[in-house]
Amino acid sequence: MIQIIANNYIKADKVEEFLKLAVGLVEETRAKDAGCIRYELVQDMKNPQILTMLEEWEDQESLKSHMSSPHFIKITTATADFAEEAAEVHVCKKII
Repeated sequence: MIQIIANNYIKADKVEEFLKLAVGLVEETRAKDAGCIRYELVQDMKNPQILTMLEEWEDQESLKSHMSSPHFIKITTATADFAEEAAEVHVCKKII
């Protein structure tokens, strides 16, 4: 199993627009992407500009397929200029 923690640092004036687009991404990913165990978006309670994707995938191939899916490419293209700073992505393996 592969786990992803992707911290997105979004410009204040783009947070609502990012959230609207992210809802579609989450719904499509859960419905369409084989190997998706968990896919959710959380928002930092102290800083609402930090939006984090929490993901679990069966294997690397499932993750790779997701990252080349039309719904993933669509949001990454649409939100390319929303970032206040570069996203911080951690690819993790479960230990315990």
